[in-house]
Amino acid sequence: MTVLAVSTGVRGARHGDSHGGMYLVDLEGERGAHVLDWSRAAIDWSGQGGGRGLRGIAFHEESVFVAGGSELFRFSPTFELLEVHRSPYLGQVQALACFDGRVYAVSAAFDSVLAFNLAERLFDWGLQIVDDGGGLRGLPFNPSRTTGPSPSNELGLQSVHCDPRGLFLSGLSSGGLLHFDGKRLVRLVTLPEGVRDARPWRDGVLFNDTRASAVRFLTPERNRVFEVPLYPESELASGSFEDTAVAIQGFAQGLCVVGGGRFASGSSPLTISLHDLDAMKTTVRINLSNDARHTIHTLAVWPFPVEA
Repeated sequence: MTVLAVSTGVRGARHGDSHGGMYLVDLEGERGAHVLDWSRAAIDWSGQGGGRGLRGIAFHEESVFVAGGSELFRFSPTFELLEVHRSPYLGQVQALACFDGRVYAVSAAFDSVLAFNLAERLFDWGLQIVDDGGGLRGLPFNPSRTTGPSPSNELGLQSVHCDPRGLFLSGLSSGGLLHFDGKRLVRLVTLPEGVRDARPWRDGVLFNDTRASAVRFLTPERNRVFEVPLYPESELASGSFEDTAVAIQGFAQGLCVVGGGRFASGSSPLTISLHDLDAMKTTVRINLSNDARHTIHTLAVWPFPVEA
């Protein structure tokens, strides 16, 4: 059984309303369970997105780490809230990645990524990304000190991937997939504006091309494209799609590699699609809501046992 953890948000939700949550989705059974409803009131309610919903997901031992608007939450595998962690340099948190004893959190409000030390239970390292007349630079800082980067959201950082080669980052305006090897920051490949969830995979880059309503796998030789599903208005919840400033049907966000040449992608309203790259075919499509305001943020393969 392959199960995905899915974090969600509700665009335009009002103070006191549920504004997101978590699902566990069984890909083989083509069904999902709503395991956490999120109505935390102490968030940024500005705009249509603001601090609404839950975002990045990472796992370590018996802990589930989930990003909120400006907080890092630690849950048990049954979604009991165990800890809440904050930093003055943590804002508009997007993606999470766990690697080598740390959880890396994208802090879009500071054009930065912060590292949370799992042994010390504190943020002990940060890297601000600067792209100006001086070229692309990564500026390390210590989040536990009183001096750090000023707020900045020039790059719209949105994703992070970690492996032994280093950190891979991308954003809506980053110009491509960035790589930091501990010393040097470079742009590995150019990507379109508005890209989300970009990460290296096989011999290329996998990403949501949100503005094109597509998921793409790009290599030097090929550009493989999977379209995002769109629903007739008659199949959407009445009142959920008329205000296009709030509801964006077909919004591509959420991406994870499942294995064996397969990967899953997310889109609104709450749709998970399973794709087979080798066969160039979408094999499964699971819809969890017909409310166009309900969006997927992150998909991650669930590592814990679940009841059949």
